[in-house]
Amino acid sequence: MKVKKAVIPAAGFGTRFLPATKVVPKELLPIVDKPTIQYIMEEVALSGIEEVILITGREKGSIEDHFDTSTELENHLRKKGRDDLLKVVQEISGMVTLVSVRQKEPLGLGHAILCAKRVVGKEPFAVLLGDDLIDANVPCIRQMMKIYQDMDGALIAIQKVPRQEAHLYGIIKGKKVMDRVYSVEEMVEKPEKGKAPSNLAIIGRYILPPRIFDILERVKPDRRGEIQLTEGLKELNREVPIYGYEFIGDRYDAGDKFGYLQANLSFGLRHPEIGTKLKRYLKTLSSYC
Repeated sequence: MKVKKAVIPAAGFGTRFLPATKVVPKELLPIVDKPTIQYIMEEVALSGIEEVILITGREKGSIEDHFDTSTELENHLRKKGRDDLLKVVQEISGMVTLVSVRQKEPLGLGHAILCAKRVVGKEPFAVLLGDDLIDANVPCIRQMMKIYQDMDGALIAIQKVPRQEAHLYGIIKGKKVMDRVYSVEEMVEKPEKGKAPSNLAIIGRYILPPRIFDILERVKPDRRGEIQLTEGLKELNREVPIYGYEFIGDRYDAGDKFGYLQANLSFGLRHPEIGTKLKRYLKTLSSYC
C-alpha cells in the first residue's frame, strides 16, 4: 500500500537548547537560513507524501504559522519588487497539506505518535523526527518508501555508528537479508557500554503499519510516565516482521548542540550566498586547532 501520510512529532520542550528555546520552538531554530523543520517538510514533499500530521504542544503555534500563508508579508515583498523572496515564501505555504494535532502532555514519542491515530486511519504511514536531518540526493523517506512497497510489516532507518558510541542510541540486532536491509531480531534502547548487540543504530525515520496504534495504547509507561516507541516496536515485532534499512545520506543530530553546529557548517559551505566566504573563514581558524 502506498504511503500517503507522514507524522512529525514537534511537541518537545527543546531543553538542550535553553535559553534559546524558551520562546522559540527548537524546530524553528535555523540551519543557515531555514528552520530545521522545513528541511523535514521538504523531505516529505520531495518523497511524494500528500499529508503531514504535525504533533504539537503548547506555545508551538509558530510552527504552523511558518507553513501558513502570510498575506501581509507577501504584499510587502510585492511592493518592494522582491519577487525572489516572494517565491520562497509562497513555496513554503504550498509545500504540504498540514494537519495539526495537539499533544496535551509530553508523554513520550510513542504517545506523540498515538495522538495521530484518528487522522492516519487504517493505512501505513511515515514518521520523521525533526532532530534528525538527513542530507541525501534521494530523500531518506523516499528511499524507504521504495523498499517498503515490496514488504509487509514495518521499516526503520538505521545507520552504522562507532561502537564506542552505541550506548547513545537505540540499537538493533539483525540479519542481513538484502543489500542495506536487515531483518530485525532485537532492539535495545541505549544499551550499556560494551554490551550493544551491534553498531546499527535506529535513526529517526520509520514506516509503520496502523496496528502500531493499538499496541501503543497498551504499552506500559516507563518510570518517567512516558510511552516509548521502542517498546511498541518490540511488541509489533512479535506480530509482523520489522526491517532496518541502512539509508544512503549524511545524518546530523540537530537536537544536539554539536550536531546542530555540524549541520550549519555543512549546509553553509554549500550555500550559494555564503559558501565561499565561510570556507575562507574556516581556513583562518585552522591555526587555533
